[in-house]
Amino acid sequence: MTRVIFIISLFISIHSSNIFACTNLLVTKGASTTGSCYILYTNDGEWLYHLQKFPAQDYKKGEFLKIGNGQIAQVAHTYARIGFHMNEFQVSIGETTFTGREELWSKNNILKYWHLMDLALQRAKTAREAIKVITDLVEKYGYGSEGESFSIADPNEAWILEMVGNGSGEKGAVWVAVKIPDGMVSAHANHARIGTFPLDDPENCLYSKNVISFAVEKGYYKPKSDKPFEFNNVYDPANPEKLKYSEARVWSLFRRISPSLNLSSDYHRGLTK
Repeated sequence: MTRVIFIISLFISIHSSNIFACTNLLVTKGASTTGSCYILYTNDGEWLYHLQKFPAQDYKKGEFLKIGNGQIAQVAHTYARIGFHMNEFQVSIGETTFTGREELWSKNNILKYWHLMDLALQRAKTAREAIKVITDLVEKYGYGSEGESFSIADPNEAWILEMVGNGSGEKGAVWVAVKIPDGMVSAHANHARIGTFPLDDPENCLYSKNVISFAVEKGYYKPKSDKPFEFNNVYDPANPEKLKYSEARVWSLFRRISPSLNLSSDYHRGLTK
């Protein structure tokens, strides 16, 4: 049986700069009745996501790709893709922006999250390769957006990659990527999703070398405390207002997927941690 990945996108144009809401749902093949991976991606805006087909293309050695006021080295061959959503190998990407700590946003770096999405689709045959493309690019050229949660899937695996800048305008970023266990679903909605994660399981978790040390250096995390290191609480600390805005959407998805769990609304209402 051929397993096919689907991405379902709903793009709502809201003519207000005050609206800031995207939601992603990831479904692994073992959790779907069809044996397929799914990403559901809603985005409140139209400026980026027109449905277009881009053919595969070859380039000469030494060519560069212009991005904003800079450029990056072009690869010899790019893969065909549909918009910013899926390529010919059924690698698919969605995202939600969580902002995080504003002092870490290196606005002058040329690579924004939407560039990274498109470049990953151009250059990757699997979700794992897409993570490497994105993280290698920011290591070489820097990262110029707020905190971002990327949903990345192929016909066999679904991952969440979360990334923040280093605030210095220098190259590099701070990031962690976790594979969703087969048979499970996950979701995120403008709040960092990944909490604790294994440091010794590269098959299921990847991360930047500085993911913990950078937080210690900045004073965001104290290793001697009795608290475990949690990426979301360290780099995107929540408050009741943010929980109501973001986690209410995740709760709404989960309670419909598995009503038997009778999930409490206390967390997203800011009533508990």
